[in-house]
Amino acid sequence: MPNIAMLPEDTRTADPWEKLRLATRARIGLGRAGDAMKIADVLDFQFAHAKARDAVHTRLNVAALQAALPGAIHVHSEVEGREMYLRRPDLGRRLHPDCLAQLPPGDYDAVFVISDGLSATAVEQNALPMVEAMMTRLSGFKIAPIVIATQARVALGDDIGEALGAKLCAVLIGERPGLTVSDSLGVYLTYNPKRGTRDSGRNCISNIHAHGGLSYNAAADMLAWLMREALRRQLTGVGLKEASGLLVAAEEPVALT
Repeated sequence: MPNIAMLPEDTRTADPWEKLRLATRARIGLGRAGDAMKIADVLDFQFAHAKARDAVHTRLNVAALQAALPGAIHVHSEVEGREMYLRRPDLGRRLHPDCLAQLPPGDYDAVFVISDGLSATAVEQNALPMVEAMMTRLSGFKIAPIVIATQARVALGDDIGEALGAKLCAVLIGERPGLTVSDSLGVYLTYNPKRGTRDSGRNCISNIHAHGGLSYNAAADMLAWLMREALRRQLTGVGLKEASGLLVAAEEPVALT
């Protein structure tokens, strides 16, 4: 091992992890103070953890969404309260029977379901821009009234799509928050939605957010392609591979040398 006194001065003080940190939001190469982490890193971790907890437990502002989306229908699952939602995911997959009357069946190509999921924060920040981006890409589609679903899991969209008679159901849902991103949105697309559909029968676009995630335009281009192909081929899931040839624009790569 070289004697540190013999190394060039800039080599002694430079942080070899700095360039790698520029390429990821992950916590890598954290420093230490004695045998513990630095207090700044501890506080940052605790703050991220608090944001993740808030994202899970915060209620979705349904009134604000309905004001922004005239005609949107509000439904809910069979869950009663957030604690039950976390403990009984099966109930979050079932539409409450009282909500069926609010869903008028029709000859719809698709329905968009905005669901709180595990991050109401993600929905409030990303759902409206994503819906707006989609509406400009679906010329000729017969779109059902937008549905806002609370205490919802992904599969709740199956009950909603089946009740409406929609050929496709696109569930925009708050993804499980992590310690780097707590407001990431996911989209799950299902052809011929009905209760009992397996997850292998869906296509997923995830990691939609404004912190280096997938942009609204890129996600909307991908989803529009999947929706058209799903109707043409009458399927979604493992049998429908995303092969649009769309290129997702990325930020300038960080030089690691």
